[in-house]
Amino acid sequence: MGIAAGAVADLLFGDPRRGHPVAVFGTGAAAVERRTYRDDRVAGILHSAGLLTAVGLFGAMAERAGRRRGAASEAAAVAAAVFVASGGTTLCRTGEQMVALLRADDVEGARRLLPSLCGRDPSALDGPGLTRAALESIAENTSDAQIGPLVWVAVGGVPAALVYRAANTLDAMIGRRSPRYLRFGWAAARFDDLVNLMPARLTGLLVVVGAPAVGGSPAGAWRAWRRDAAKHPSPNAGVAEASFAGALGVRLGGPTQYAHELEIRPTLGDGRDPGVEDLARAVRLSRVVQVLAAIAAVSVASRTGRRASARW
Repeated sequence: MGIAAGAVADLLFGDPRRGHPVAVFGTGAAAVERRTYRDDRVAGILHSAGLLTAVGLFGAMAERAGRRRGAASEAAAVAAAVFVASGGTTLCRTGEQMVALLRADDVEGARRLLPSLCGRDPSALDGPGLTRAALESIAENTSDAQIGPLVWVAVGGVPAALVYRAANTLDAMIGRRSPRYLRFGWAAARFDDLVNLMPARLTGLLVVVGAPAVGGSPAGAWRAWRRDAAKHPSPNAGVAEASFAGALGVRLGGPTQYAHELEIRPTLGDGRDPGVEDLARAVRLSRVVQVLAAIAAVSVASRTGRRASARW
């Protein structure tokens, strides 16, 4: 009940514009970083471990407090955790805004919006470049923003969902391979890779299942995933991006400009260069995958709960 309620709340409301707990965590993490930063891995390990442990303890206490008050309060705690940790609806709304801007040939507006989706340098991108960047971000963040929280709340409850979102936030803050964070952010980046192994692969499977809903190819999604995902520098983003590329019949990858470096990404998929309508289909596919993931999470949590009750 809690997972379903949290997923519906995200679908209806999206991320709050002010006072979002994830933003509060980010502000706190930045304040802690000013005291803990050293240009070495040990400092980064201690920084990340301390913050994630604090979040996990808070989640465990919130879940326990809800359980003591009864089933309805426990479900409310789970729902709140899912709502806080999820960002799928806001991701898709931002993707739809990008589609509208690109359809109107408003390249400057699309450049201003792109940082809401990814960390690339928008000034170096034209219309096709913005389209590809947005589509790759929709694919990757379908896993990060929505599938991950649902997987971890089903497996580990409130603390697991909150730790997952905190880890994802830390990776976005310090996990990039910039000169400042190459060593300090190493632990955050590796832990984020670890906790996304399951969500990314579930995303790939759900893209295969959901591809027909947007006129896509399940066989193409599976083929691109199995053939191309391992070429990507990320062990998880490659799965999501390759499966989306194959499902939509487009080709992703190539030169990717970040603020601190230019990366030459491998080719994912073997179709055409993505157009604006492909981006629109990617947003719809993301919504389909999110719904399927919510159904799967509720099913897993229900079955696990019944077994736990039987043992008790």
